[in-house]
Order: sequence, then C-alpha cells, then structure tokens
Amino acid sequence: MASKKRLKNIPILHDEVKTKKTVVLTPTAWETMKVEARIRGISVSELIEEFGRNLVNKKPS
Repeated sequence: MASKKRLKNIPILHDEVKTKKTVVLTPTAWETMKVEARIRGISVSELIEEFGRNLVNKKPS
C-alpha cells in the first residue's frame, strides 16, 4: 500500500487534524504500546487514536 503524502493541517486518516497532547505513562506501558503499534504497522499515536475512537462507539453496560 502506498503511503499518503502528509500536508500540514490536512487530515489524512480521520476527519479532523490531530493536536499535540501530553500523556504520562510508565516505561512498561510505553514499551508495550510501541510493540503493539509495530505489530499493527501503525504509530503509537494512531494506536491511542484507535483506542479513543473505539471508546466513543461503545455503550456503557
């Protein structure tokens, strides 16, 4: 699959532009997320994005 050219302030994967945020994690959590992102072929940022977007789609039990 050919990668899409990234242009500043133009969303590619989602309908809005990502903004910079700060997350504080343990080294273990960070390394685990890096491994999972590598397995999926995405960045840690995109892994977190997927997690957050999936939370919105789930109804509380």
